[in-house]
Amino acid sequence: MDWVILAATGRLARVEISGSPWSARANQTSRVDHDVIRSCAQACDGYVGAVTSTGSAFRICVDDLPALAPGGPWSLWDGPVADSLDPGNGHVVGLYNLDIEAAPLALGTRAGIVKRVVPEYKGWESWEVMTVKEDDEIVGVAQAADADELVFATVDAQLLRLSAREVRAQGRTAGGMAGIKLLEGSRVIFFTAIAKDDRDQASVVTLAVGSDSAATVKVTPFADYPSKGRSTTGVRTQRFLKGQDRLGLAWAGLPPVRACDSAGGPRNLPTADDRRDGTGTKVYGPFFALG
Repeated sequence: MDWVILAATGRLARVEISGSPWSARANQTSRVDHDVIRSCAQACDGYVGAVTSTGSAFRICVDDLPALAPGGPWSLWDGPVADSLDPGNGHVVGLYNLDIEAAPLALGTRAGIVKRVVPEYKGWESWEVMTVKEDDEIVGVAQAADADELVFATVDAQLLRLSAREVRAQGRTAGGMAGIKLLEGSRVIFFTAIAKDDRDQASVVTLAVGSDSAATVKVTPFADYPSKGRSTTGVRTQRFLKGQDRLGLAWAGLPPVRACDSAGGPRNLPTADDRRDGTGTKVYGPFFALG
């Protein structure tokens, strides 16, 4: 199977493997630059869809991308920058499988709006997947069947885990519905979907930052977070130390999670912490992305 991978640094590549990139990467023990994954999707008839922050989508030809060695490690340093392929506005936030038999595309926005899109693709070069307000933007996408779960994380350290079944699939031009209830001044910094079969293995990673304190990172099993209903505030995912005032990064998915700096260079993460709302472990140096 051909898969397309989007690195956290925005670069693209393809790899031919029998399973998913997450499973394949679990067997890779060494690190290289530009190896943190933001999104990946299986190709359909030689293409994948790319979704932008403004709610538009366009197709990417697999054959136009550099190939990675299946055994890894995977560095996407020489792949094209996804944003340079975008025919519209915004920046690329994720990829998805264009097969109309695949699970609906789920999208989450900075203002806490969520949407699942009825599968539809007719060979377009570009199209709309969601109507996004001018003061909002999409922060994450993933494909989610009814049995899967959707995850929001906010800058004030709230995490909402809810059943995808609560979000009915809509047409491409619809604007979505309330996903997470935000407290005043808050915003969503991460959104994804966790497959039903992955819930017991998935992890949640958060990075707390502030102007008067070292950053702290916490890695916690996803199963430790209770599932709540749509349009609720979620639960606290990390307790701030004195001098910290926000989450700089958040991520949820299958381990092993990785981190990088803005140049794609690897950063180390601590071991798992079973305290759902603990303070985490101090880290030093710049962190740009998790994935």
